[in-house]
Amino acid sequence: QVHLVESGGGLVQPGGSLRLSCATSAFTLLYYGVGWFRLAPGKEREGLSCIRSTGNTTYYADSVKGRFTLSRDNAKNTVYLQMNNLKPEDTAVYYCAALGNWRITTLHDMCSMRPDMEYWGEGTPVTVSS
Repeated sequence: QVHLVESGGGLVQPGGSLRLSCATSAFTLLYYGVGWFRLAPGKEREGLSCIRSTGNTTYYADSVKGRFTLSRDNAKNTVYLQMNNLKPEDTAVYYCAALGNWRITTLHDMCSMRPDMEYWGEGTPVTVSS
């Protein structure tokens, strides 16, 4: 059963941009923090950015800080990840996940998947290559 749906992935040249979207019709994201994660071949899943339900606090991993921007539109039940200045090492499958706001301790912990995320999408692939 798919709870979250990611879109916006694709092939982009180094230095290019993509905007990923994460949406659901299964529940209201208003009550959930949402995070973006990625999984590259041969690597562990990496938490990139997490945002609280209010959208007024955001965490970024060092690997994407200054290049990626996380935002949410609760009216559209959608969360976005704007990715700029993409690099070949950003190539991965990107996933969004949701965690009830009442279960979030810190956004750093949330992006470290502590506690386990409640809902996951199936992922959207991003390839950065010339």
